[in-house]
Parts: sequence; structure tokens; C-alpha cells
Amino acid sequence: MVDKNEILVRFFRRGESKSEIARSLKTTRKTVRKIVSEYESLINAPNFEELLEKGLSSKPRYTSSNRKKVKLTIDVQGEIDFCLEQNNLRRQEGMHKQVMKKADIHEYLRSKGFDIGYSTVCTYIRKEEKKAKEAFIKQSYAPGISCEFDWGEVKLFINGKKRTFNLAVFTCCYSNYRYAKLFSRQDNLAFSQSHIDFFDHLGGVVEEMIYDNMRVAVKRFVGTTEKEPTQGLLELSNYYHFGFRFCNIRKGNEKGHVERSVEYVRRKAFSATVDFDTVEKANKHLLKRCDHINLQPQKLAGDKSAAEMIEKEKKHLYRVKTAYKCFVSEQAKVDKYATITYMSNHYSVPDSLVGKVVEIKVFAEHLIVYYNNRKIHHHTRSYGAHTWTIVLAHYLNTLLRKPGALKNSVALQQAGSYFSELYTERFEGNEKEFIELLHFCEKHQVSSTKLKQAVSKVMSITEHDVSKDKVIAILEHNGNENHQYNEGNSDPTYSYSSETLDALTNMANLN
Repeated sequence: MVDKNEILVRFFRRGESKSEIARSLKTTRKTVRKIVSEYESLINAPNFEELLEKGLSSKPRYTSSNRKKVKLTIDVQGEIDFCLEQNNLRRQEGMHKQVMKKADIHEYLRSKGFDIGYSTVCTYIRKEEKKAKEAFIKQSYAPGISCEFDWGEVKLFINGKKRTFNLAVFTCCYSNYRYAKLFSRQDNLAFSQSHIDFFDHLGGVVEEMIYDNMRVAVKRFVGTTEKEPTQGLLELSNYYHFGFRFCNIRKGNEKGHVERSVEYVRRKAFSATVDFDTVEKANKHLLKRCDHINLQPQKLAGDKSAAEMIEKEKKHLYRVKTAYKCFVSEQAKVDKYATITYMSNHYSVPDSLVGKVVEIKVFAEHLIVYYNNRKIHHHTRSYGAHTWTIVLAHYLNTLLRKPGALKNSVALQQAGSYFSELYTERFEGNEKEFIELLHFCEKHQVSSTKLKQAVSKVMSITEHDVSKDKVIAILEHNGNENHQYNEGNSDPTYSYSSETLDALTNMANLN
């Protein structure tokens, strides 16, 4: 998959010929032609949108039968480094006679369950102890070539509750342009969605992305230096045609732009303001603060701002017509409460689907429910535990048969303050009329704004006598002001609504 990605990047981004790619990668032209041809056939397929939703990259398979076992793993190196750090601390405290020798460190590793030889431990320690002080080399980047990515942690109060978020931060190496977004989890979906949003925001794709050894980018270490990328990173790279590289272990300085950016963006955005009503408002505030940062003059860039310099970079970016879609498909059975459950959280669906099996497409920030390949509803994802996300309109058919269940229902509580107040102040004790009014609004796609206007108009005429029929009459009148009915219309609903509307008109004239 990595070689396949390199071939696609060289062919589509760098414009290299198939012969050049074959010579450079030491493979055959037949292989290069096959990979390019397969990708072009997928892109030009008539069902491209469907293929895009399913994912363009096939899952790689690895044979481990002939792979040699590596003793000096990253975990072993971490334990040895910990022991060496403890030795340095003890020397500083005057306890030089109580440091661990190589044999002691080897014994410590064996007690931890690591199967490693004494000579391997000695070789690694000698190498670490002989290291000279590190020198740093200033880098210069061309426009549109490189961009760095990293995660940071932010604690905010959302609607009064303290929550921890993961801050995805991108920094373009040439312009120092910064972009950031909050996610509830640091998982593969959030990793992919952050890249999709960033490329959409930027209007194009850089040639190379730089990462540290984060789990969502590195699937595993192969030996001491090689890293195997995750399937999610490979799919993003194949679709957007960007290359990628990883920093060396414990070398965050190799990604200096974004390491600094995480701390800088977090401080500038959330040091003064930490209270927000919703996550969406927190992200809007974050984007606004990033825009402010990008407008500041930069001394090392001749007082040009990142916003000015990014315009030059955009000329060198690779553009795609359609944003990638990253999701996980699941199936769920609708329970007796007309809800489906995903990761212990409940989401409502229409009550007619009780007992049916539906398909769920789970994205980083939302999920979509399908039944028989038809979209049923779009829910914002909940990252709580055992939460209920309920839509009142999903239960109107059941409530018509059981109107008494409305008063204390979670559906009414989550319908919004206006609907709760409308029921309490105007329809309490007459639940069936209230449900029929909502049913009418749902059937005729009447927005809450139009409903509110109609109720206000009725109250201006008869403040203490607001009924379903009067509100519906106003709604029908407003909806048909530019439409004339034929005389003699025999529809009983139309006739009754007309009579009610005439009565309201006469009352208005009298006032």
C-alpha cells in the first residue's frame, strides 16, 4: 500500500512518467501501469460517489511467517531510557553509588517480562551514553510542499459541564498558516475528518504531511526505524494524493512548527474564554481566533502575515472536486422505545421502525440512519455515557394513540424551550390537539418560525383562546396567499378551515 501510494503521488502530483517511476522505485512498468490504470478506472467509474463512500483503498494483508522477531522494541527502549534518567537524577542528588548498572537494567527488563539479551542492552546503553549534544539545522520550505499536524488537549465548559477535548492543529511550513478544530475523541474518524475539513478550508492539498508517532497515523513499528502507516492514513493519502513522513522517536523538534502551534493556538483561543453553550460555538470561536493569529505580521517573513503568504501557497496546492467521506458502517435493531444504540448512547428513529434493522453510518461528529437504502435521519453524535437523543417528530404517530404520554416524555423535554412553553401555556390538558398541530406541521413541513408567527397572530386576535384549528387556519391562509382554490371545493378540512379563518377575520375587523 505504501509503494502504491508513492506511485500515485509521483504520477498525479509530480507529473513523472511511468518509466521514471519504475526506475526510481525499482519496479516494473507493468506494475506502475496497472496501479495507475486501476485508480483511473475507479475515479472515472459512473458509481464513483458510491465507491468513495465505501473507500477506495483495499485493506492490506501482511505475511508474518518469515518475519524475524525484533528484540529491541520501542517499549524496551522506553524502559531502558527510564532507567538511565533515574540514574541521572540520583547522580544529581549525590546518590552515585546507588545507580543501576547494565546488569541491573537487564535484570529489571527481564522482571518486566521482556525477552532480551544482556549484550543487546549493553550495546543500546553505550550508544545512548556516547551521544554528543544535538545540533539543530534551520529549514527552508517551498510553497505548498509541507504541512505539520499534531494533537493537543483542551479543557472547556460546555453548557456548564467540564469536558476534555482533543485539539487538531495544522501548520503550513512555508506560510506558518494555522488551522485548528476541536474533537471529542482522538480516534481514526476524528483524524480523518480533521484532514478533510482542513483541505476543504484551504481549498487544496499540500504535497507532504508530517506526523509524529501518534497511534492514529502509525499502526506499528517495524524494527527500530521503519513505521507502518494506518489504513486511515493510507486511504486519505491515496485519495488526496499527498505523501507523508514520520518524525524519529522522541524527536518532536523535527516537527517544530506544529509543536509550537498547539501551545500557541490553545493559549490564544482558550486562555481567556472557556465557557460555551455548544461544541459548535466553541469551534466557531476557535476558527475566529485562528483567523486573528493568521492576520498578524511575522518578523521572520518580512512582516507578511500568514494569511498573505497562504495565498501564494494556494497556487501550488493539489485540488479535488469532492471531499472524502470517512465513516464506519454499523447495523442496529430499533428497540421498543424507537431508538437505536451506538456506543451506549440512544438515538431516536421514526416509531414505525420498531423491531426493524437499520444501517448506521457513523462519522466523527454525526451519524446518519438509513432504512432500505433511504436516509431516515441525521443525528449529532453524543460522546456522553447512556445519553438519549430524541426527536419529538419521530413519536407523533404513537402519541396520537397515547396522548397522555406526552406530558412527562423525554421527547417533549428535548423538543426545545418554545414547544415546551407552548404546550404548558396553551395546550396542557388538551394533549391530543397539541399533537395534531405538530402532526400537521410535520406533514406540511412547517418550520418552528412559521408556527411561532401563526400562534402570535392568533394571540393578537384571541389571546386567551388559542386552539389547534385557529393556528392551522392561519398557517393555511399564509401558505396559500398566492394560491386560489376553485370554488365549490368539497374538501371537509378546507371547508372547516375556511369557516374558522372567516370567523377570525370577522373578530379582527371588530377589534
